[in-house]
Amino acid sequence: MADTQVGVLSCSGEEFLGGTIVRLATRKVMEELRTDKVVTLCLPLYIAGGDEEREFAKTYPVIAVDGCSKSCARIATLKYSGEVRDTIVLSDLFGEDVVLSNIVSARDLKPEHYEMVDKVAVEICKKMDAILAE
Repeated sequence: MADTQVGVLSCSGEEFLGGTIVRLATRKVMEELRTDKVVTLCLPLYIAGGDEEREFAKTYPVIAVDGCSKSCARIATLKYSGEVRDTIVLSDLFGEDVVLSNIVSARDLKPEHYEMVDKVAVEICKKMDAILAE
């Protein structure tokens, strides 16, 4: 699978910190850490019937990255495309109270929130590297 790309389907929840952290971490992976190996999938388009998104997830490995325990990205992948190769749930890393706080804009984030972004980005990269090493 050396030439395979990995899809990252991240939370699109905009009302809580978890969604903001997930989107920033996914973007960091895509733009800085694994630029040539990651494809981000749009959850709203995926749910609305985006054929390209769903077909990619049927063909390539997907990591679902959810902002809270609702696990919308994982559930959507299972429903519309099948297997999820791996998952990350922010509430497992930082606690539900943290990820459900009402800080929703990147302009309101503090240094500790950017540390969370970095931690999630590293976790995504670890999971990607394990998949690509298979």
